[in-house]
Formats: sequence, C-alpha cells, structure tokens
Amino acid sequence: MNKKELKEFLDHKVGIYNTPDFIPHDPIQIPHRFTNPKDIEIAGFLVATIAWGNRKSIINNADKLMGLMDNSPADFVQNFQKSDLDRFEGFVHRTFNADDLRMFLRALQNIENIDGGLENAFEKAYSSSSNLQEGISKFKQRFFETDHLPRTQKHVSDPMKNSSAKRINMFLRWMVRKDDRGVDFGIWNKIPMSSLSLPLDVHTGNISRKLKLLKRKQNDGKAVLELDNALRKMDPVDPVKYDFALFGLGAFDDL
Repeated sequence: MNKKELKEFLDHKVGIYNTPDFIPHDPIQIPHRFTNPKDIEIAGFLVATIAWGNRKSIINNADKLMGLMDNSPADFVQNFQKSDLDRFEGFVHRTFNADDLRMFLRALQNIENIDGGLENAFEKAYSSSSNLQEGISKFKQRFFETDHLPRTQKHVSDPMKNSSAKRINMFLRWMVRKDDRGVDFGIWNKIPMSSLSLPLDVHTGNISRKLKLLKRKQNDGKAVLELDNALRKMDPVDPVKYDFALFGLGAFDDL
C-alpha cells in the first residue's frame, strides 16, 4: 500500500473498531459505569494502572477494586481516613499488591488536595515540558512525592527512561480524546489530542511493523516516538485514533 491507501485502510478500520461495541470487551468498561467526571478519571487511572495481563483478570480485579471503594471512587479518594485503607488488605493484581494500592490512593488524595485533581497535575507537568512523554515523567515525580516503598515506583512508567508507558498513554487517550463515537471520554480540556501518544503494546507493535509504520523491534519509548511521527503525518490533530485500528487488527483480525 502507498501512504494514501494505508491512511484510507486505517481510517476504515478506526470506523469499525471505535464503536460502543468495543467497550464490553475492554477495561474501559469500568470507568464507563460512572457519569461524574471525577469518578471517571480516578476509576480510569486505577484501572489503567492494572491493565496488563489477561483482560478478563484485569476487568475482574478492577471490578473488585471499585467495590472496595464503595463504587464511589472520587468520594472515597477525597474523604478516606487512614483506617479505611485496611479494607484493601489482600488485594493483588499480578505484582500490584495492597501496599502499592494504598500508596496510590494516598497519592491520589494528595493530588486532589494540592492540585485539584489529576487533570491539573498532568497539565502542570505537560506545560513545563517539551512534549507529553516528558510530561508523564514529571507527573511521575509529582505522584511519588507521597511517602512510598521503592518497589511501588515501577507501577508508574517513565518515558524518559525509554519506557513505552503504555498504560498511562492509554489512560490519557481515554481522558483527552474527543469524538462522537462514545468510547473515549474526552473530559479533559487542558491537554491537546495532538500531543497524545499511542499506547504501544504487543498487538499494536506487531501490526505497525507489518504495515511498515514502525521499524524499531522493541516496544519501548523510542518506538513510541517513531510511531508518533508516522501517525501524526496521517492525522496531526487526532493521531491516536489509529490505536483502534492497530489494536483491532492485532487482536481481532488476521492481518
């Protein structure tokens, strides 16, 4: 395919996969239970944090987590007392355990109290950076100003250490992307869609290489930058809409 044909092909696939039918098969279904923007962003951040491994396991554990927060994540984060964190004892998703979760909740409460929420914290980090991936690195520094065990830092990726930061980029896609298809929320206004990076994983990486959008063999920060450049040429305003096409082709189609 030439560049024009590739863009037409991917635009067509975006239309197929960027539909509400996608929601029940994806962890994004959990924040879609809520209508309050604060509930959506906190649920989305926590769900994205544990979004690795088997999708059924991710969704089951995210559902359990919402139940432990009384299915009111924003109210819980804003108002919990130290003793309320005892209820999370025994929670685990792969290497993310109860100690990590309690620290995340304390950090989220601190960000609510000091910054006024996750959007403001990300915007501050982004506005003082040359691009959003550098902003993610600065957000990580802000997040871990709360007391924490060293092991917990691995659960927030750092693109400046060449991580693809797949889960944070996915969370930011959920919060920032705006369209009329009903999958992404588009509830944040302080970060432009054009600055978003694709949540690079095994599926999207393999398909990107088959389509010659990506040469780099590792799914790392340098690969994200390479893919960003390719996708922004096809759509400089909304480059990460192609996540739907690339993921769908990898997960559901036999390309």
